[in-house]
Parts: sequence; C-alpha cells; structure tokens
Amino acid sequence: MTTSLLGHLHFGGADISLRKKFRLFFLVGTIVVLLGALKGAVHYFGFEILELTRLLTSGIGGAIFIIGFLLSSILADYKEAERIPADIRSSIEAIDGDLESFAVINPDFDLGSRTVLIGMIEKLRAGLDHTNGHKNLPPVLEEIGKLTPILGRLEGMGMAANFVVRLRTLQDSIRRSVLRIYQIQRVEFVPSVHVLVQTLVISIVFMMLLLKTEGDPASALMFGFITYMFVYALYLVRLLEQPFAKGHGSIDDVSFFLLDELETKLRTDLAMDEKEG
Repeated sequence: MTTSLLGHLHFGGADISLRKKFRLFFLVGTIVVLLGALKGAVHYFGFEILELTRLLTSGIGGAIFIIGFLLSSILADYKEAERIPADIRSSIEAIDGDLESFAVINPDFDLGSRTVLIGMIEKLRAGLDHTNGHKNLPPVLEEIGKLTPILGRLEGMGMAANFVVRLRTLQDSIRRSVLRIYQIQRVEFVPSVHVLVQTLVISIVFMMLLLKTEGDPASALMFGFITYMFVYALYLVRLLEQPFAKGHGSIDDVSFFLLDELETKLRTDLAMDEKEG
C-alpha cells in the first residue's frame, strides 16, 4: 500500500534515486537546523528586538514575489538550455547520415567525419566537467572546425552543391549551439539580480532571527518554514544559473542522455566500418 502510494507521487521519477533527488533538501535542511539553533540562542539571551508588524509581513511577502519573479525568468533560460542537446544531436545525425549515404555511392570518400563527430561529443562532455570549471568549450569549437575541410572536398567529389550547403548549415547549427552553451556557462544572468536575491534572503533571515517570538513549537515551525523557503531559493538560483554543470554532484544539470546514446551509436558504426575496411 505504501509502495503504491509513493509510486503514484513520483518521488523517484526519471530514474533518480531518492538520495540524489533530495540532496539539496537535506543540505538546505541542515542549514535551517543550524539557523534554528541560532534562533533559539537569540531567544534565550533576549536579543530579539523586532516586533511583528504589518510592515514586516509586507516586506516578506514582497520578497517572496520578487524572488518568484526572478526564478521564473531563470527557469525560462533553463528550459531553453534543455533544448540544446536535442538540436546538437539532430544536426550531428543529419551530417552523419548524409555523409554515410554519399560514401555508399562514392567509395573514394573516406568517412573520417565520424571520428570528428565523436570527438565533438567527447570534448563537449569533458569541457563541461567539474574539473574544467564547466566552461572549457574552445576545444569543442576546434573539433567542429575540423569538419570544414571534409565538407570542402565534397562538391569536387560529385556531391550536389545544395547538399553541401545543407551540411555547412548543419555545421553552423552545431557551432551556434555550442557557443550558446559557452555563453550560458561563462556569463552570469544579470549579476545585479543575484545580488538582489542574496541580499533579500540574508535580510529576511536576519530579521527573522531578531523577531520577537513566544518560543513555542508553532513559532519554531514557522521560523523553519520561512527560512527553508528563502535559503532553498538562494541555492536554486545558484544551481540554475549554470545548467550544464557536469560532474558537480547536482541532478539539476541539463541531461546529455541524447548525446550519450548518439555517441554509442556512432562508435558502433565506426567499429563496423573499421571491421569491413
């Protein structure tokens, strides 16, 4: 019964373990517990100097509205980032398919482009890894540039000009997507926005610490709820500003499963080509 209920709630969706899925929850929860202990000390020693007024509640409500508005903007950028791997895969598959078809009718054409396409995916994953600061993408751009001399030979070998133009357009599409990732990872989305969110969270938590309470369980629960909401939002903004942060222990980075599947397929095809050769 309990297992069935948890299954309907989708706590473990997308093949993610509960431990990984709730990692940020436990991290923020630990901070809230520490803040709760600090609040208890402030109450015990009588350092609570702020009265609960309509001005304070209005300020908290306004902060919630502002943070929610900013999060909605960041989530829009995150949704755009989620589409990039699909765009890259579709372009790479189209290039590989066209060149493979051309190689069938033109045995003189060496299908070395497949190694370049695999190298793109490898270097993209490595460049976004934690060891490279999630933003070392110039090697990927260099790998994309290796397609240029390959495509430049095609028309002379008999490929129709419109097909060559199509392949160059697909190459430019991959380059554009990689540059977009590079920009997202290197540039902070409106730095002043992050300063605003950080100062709002710190100010609200500080005021909650100094707010006079009765010291009863209801006050403790309300303090924990409000601080949890604001601290979680602060961490969420930090995570979402770099959606391609691979190898950082986060489950919120954009998934590369489409490119992983494509790399496996390309390697299989390459192995078959080498065996036939």
